This record gives sequence, C-alpha cells and structure tokens, in this order.
Amino acid sequence: MLDKIDLEILRLLQENARISNAELARELGMVPSGMLERVKKLEQKNVILHYHTRINPVALNQNMLAFVFLKVSPANDYKVTATILSDVPEIQEIHQLAGDDCYLLKIRTYDTTSLMHIMRNSISKLPHILSTRTTIVLETVKEQQQMVIPQNK
Repeated sequence: MLDKIDLEILRLLQENARISNAELARELGMVPSGMLERVKKLEQKNVILHYHTRINPVALNQNMLAFVFLKVSPANDYKVTATILSDVPEIQEIHQLAGDDCYLLKIRTYDTTSLMHIMRNSISKLPHILSTRTTIVLETVKEQQQMVIPQNK
C-alpha cells in the first residue's frame, strides 16, 4: 500500500529521475537516511521499476515512427511470438490485444527503407502470421511514459 509520502516520492522522481536523495528529503521535509530507505523499499516492491534517460530520436536520425497491427493464427504460441518480437531492437513496445488483431507494435527507425527491412526480415518471418497493418506517424502531438500519480490518498 502506498501512502501520501510514497506518492510524492514517485511524483518527484518521475519529474526528475536524477534528483538527489538529499533533495528528495529536503522537498518532503525528511532526513536523507529515511528517504533512502523509502526509495529502496519502493524499488524492492517493484513500484519503481527503472530509471530512464529519454533521448531525442531526431538526434539519432530515427525520424520514422510506425505502429504495426499484427494478426497471427490461433495455432500460434503467443509466448514464442512475443519473445521473437522482443528481440527486434527497433520495436519499442509490444502490446497483446483483444479484438481482430493480436499485437500492436511501436517501431521507431530511420526511414521507410529501414521499416520495410524490419517488416520483411523480422516480422514477416514469424510463424503463423495472418496479416499486418502498418500506420506511419506524420507528427507526434503527445508522447509520454509518465503515470498519473494521485494527489491525495
């Protein structure tokens, strides 16, 4: 169970994962040792999963963002498919879906040529594929990984 202080810690860390333990403690009116213990408990409980650096994809010339809907045969072993897809580095997200399609993939790469290469050499070679539908993003209006953290509990 997360209390009000835990939620504030999460809010501050989500805004700036590089915030120091001393600054966290100062912001919340606690001693640094108590703050360190709380953060470690949040990590141990898998509330805090990882600390990330967000890199501008344009700086790496990765200007192509596409979403691929993937439909596979019911005879498919979904765990095998997910494992194979997870090994493709350009696939940033894999979501198993309810409905007509089985998976939604988020792929970031350089251009249409590199996207086509991924589609032909990685995705289309998966067993039991019935169809793919690809949507290319023209402009990203909002993209975030941050969670909505309740204010009061």
